[in-house]
Amino acid sequence: MVGSRTDDGVISLITTSKEADEPRMVRFAAPREGSPLTPGKPRWLNYVKGVIQHYRAGPVPGFNAVISSDVPLGGGLSSSASLEVAAYTFLQQLCPDDGDQVSKAMACQKAEHTFAGMPCGIMDQFISVMGKEGHALLIDCRSLEAKLIPLSDPKLVVLITNSNVRHTLTGSEYPSRRRQCEEAAQLLGKPSLREVTNQSLEAAKAQMDQEMFRRASHVIGEIARTSRGAECLKSGEYKEFGKLMVESHNSLRDNFEVSCPELDALVTAALDVEGVYGSRMTGGGFGGCTVTLLEAGAVDRAMEHIKEQYSGTPTFYITQPSAGAAVHLC
Repeated sequence: MVGSRTDDGVISLITTSKEADEPRMVRFAAPREGSPLTPGKPRWLNYVKGVIQHYRAGPVPGFNAVISSDVPLGGGLSSSASLEVAAYTFLQQLCPDDGDQVSKAMACQKAEHTFAGMPCGIMDQFISVMGKEGHALLIDCRSLEAKLIPLSDPKLVVLITNSNVRHTLTGSEYPSRRRQCEEAAQLLGKPSLREVTNQSLEAAKAQMDQEMFRRASHVIGEIARTSRGAECLKSGEYKEFGKLMVESHNSLRDNFEVSCPELDALVTAALDVEGVYGSRMTGGGFGGCTVTLLEAGAVDRAMEHIKEQYSGTPTFYITQPSAGAAVHLC
């Protein structure tokens, strides 16, 4: 996001993304007391408007800016969070806030809740704000603490594979699963499933329908897998970490029911290749991308095998853990 301040109280934005809905050039008045911004169309603008409205230091002045992104939209790669955090980081240059990173991520999450209408978690915003080169980020969504986990082994690569499919959904899939998990926690007398053990879930199984039980079972299992996974990365136990990735994917497929045949096929193909530690879907599911941890020397044969086995046309991204949002003054 590149731009500069103006003195007329008008915000002018252009996006160069061909995936964004029209119009891609917009002008509107900066928010003022008694005249807040409201969501509307185009949809891409709601993410930016929400950040402007919920920015923690103001008032936000007028400005001109251009937004350019190569993050695939709807691929489960944090395209919305990247836009929100870029917008917030830009606003920090116009009217600085206190620099608190957690509050910054929370404001971006609030923008997505209130302007984009998606009750997302905090993970995407946290990594977009707090990512550091050569590290993974372990996030405690209860305390909002984040710990950097070294992931800088030059022999490792994270391969992103975009299925390039997106199944048509009602838009209620994520909210309905979140609601089921909240209801399960409430039934168990806990503020969240973070406080629930597998034993207590099993003991209450008869009080839940099968779908709610599966949803809760996924979340409780995923919490344990995440904690164990962080320890595996610290100690270089990549095979064990890969096993956890596969267990995670299977649970997302069977318990949370957010996978699809294309994602399952990509994971299966990746796991056929020697040098691949693990693979799983990423993001909201029903299409989008998989993430695969593998040896650097296995990347070419993994991509070739996936292309041979997959019925569609995948797109690959060879990645390393990198930094989150940063400022480059012109």
